[in-house]
Amino acid sequence: MSTSHPPSPSRSEVAAWRDHWQDEGDAAFLYRRLAAAARDPRQARLFAELAEVEEQHAARWADLLRAAGVSLPAHRPSLRARLTALLGRAAGWAALAGLLLAEEGRETRGYLRGAARYRHPDAAAAAARLARESAEHAARLAGMAGGAPGEPWHRTASGGFLRNAVYGFNDGLTANFGLVMGVLGANAPAHLIIVSGVAGLIADALSMGSSSYLAATSEREVYAHEIAMEREELRVMPDLEEAELAILYQARGMTPEAAALAAREVMRHPDRALQEQVQMELGIGQTAFSPLREGGITGMATAVGALIPVIPFLVLDGAAATWTSFAVSMLSHFLVGAARSVFTGRSALRSGLDMFLVGLGIAAVGFVAGEQVARLL
Repeated sequence: MSTSHPPSPSRSEVAAWRDHWQDEGDAAFLYRRLAAAARDPRQARLFAELAEVEEQHAARWADLLRAAGVSLPAHRPSLRARLTALLGRAAGWAALAGLLLAEEGRETRGYLRGAARYRHPDAAAAAARLARESAEHAARLAGMAGGAPGEPWHRTASGGFLRNAVYGFNDGLTANFGLVMGVLGANAPAHLIIVSGVAGLIADALSMGSSSYLAATSEREVYAHEIAMEREELRVMPDLEEAELAILYQARGMTPEAAALAAREVMRHPDRALQEQVQMELGIGQTAFSPLREGGITGMATAVGALIPVIPFLVLDGAAATWTSFAVSMLSHFLVGAARSVFTGRSALRSGLDMFLVGLGIAAVGFVAGEQVARLL
C-alpha cells in the first residue's frame, strides 16, 4: 500500500514562506516595542497579545521551512521594522495606526493568495488560518484607533501626520538641493546661494503647505457630502437602509435573525443609524481632522527639509561649505528614503538607495543647468 507525500515546495514557495517568517518576526518585534512604550494598560495588553500571536505565526513558518530543509538564523528585525519602532516611540501609537492597519492588510492579502496557490497542504492551511487571524488583528487595531469596523484591510491608510511630515521633508530637501546645486553651478557668491536657498525654502514650504491644506479641505468636503447624502437616504427610505444595515451586520458574522434585530434597534435612533452607515458602508471613520493642521505640518516639514542644503553655507565658507552641503544632503536623501519605506512597504535599504540616486541625479542636473545658464548670460 503506497502512501502519498505532499509535493515538495518550489523555490518561490520557500522564498514566500521565508518572507512570511521575517514579516511575522518583524511584527512581533514592533508590537513588543509598542507594548513597552504604551502608557495605557489596555493598549499595552493588546500589543503584548498581538506580539505573542505574531511570534506563534513566525514559529509556524519556521517549522515549515525547517521541514523543507531550510536552515534559519536567529530572527533579526529588519531596518524598516526598527525605523517604524523609532517612529512609534517618538510620535506615539496613534501616529502608526494607519501603518499597522496597512501592514495587517498586506499580510491578510498575502496569506489569502498563499492559501489558494501553495501546493503544500500544511502551508496552504497555515496561510488560510493566518489570513483570518491577521484580519482579526486589523479589526482590533481599527477598533482601538476609533476607526470604522468591518474590513479595514480593504482601505488605504494614510499614515497621518507622520506621512505628511516625511513626504513634506522629502519634497523640501529634494527641491532646494537642486536649487542650491544650480546656483553653485553658476559659480555664484555665497550670499546669493544663501538668498536663493532661503527664498526656495519659503516658496516650497508655502506651496506644499497650501497644497496639503486644499487637499485636506477637499477631502473633508467630500466626507461631508457623503454623510449628508446618507442622512437624506435614512430620512427618505428608512426601510431600505434598515435592510442594507442588516446585510452589513451579516457580513461581520451575525446570523440573519440577529442582524435584522440589531438593524431594527439601531434604526430607532437616527444619529446612531447614521454613524453606523457612515462607518460601515462608506468606510469613513474619524473625520474631525483639521486642514489647517495638515497644511501646517506639511509646510513646516518642507521648510526643515529645504533648510538642510543651506545650513552649511551659514556656518562655513568656500569648498568646505559646498562639500558639507553635498554630503549632508545626500545622507538626508538616503535617510528620508529609508523612512518612506515605512509607508510603502519596500526594503528600507533599497528605498534609501533609490532616494540617494535621485539626490545624486538632481545634484548633477542642477549643477550642469546652472553652469549652462551662467554661460548663456
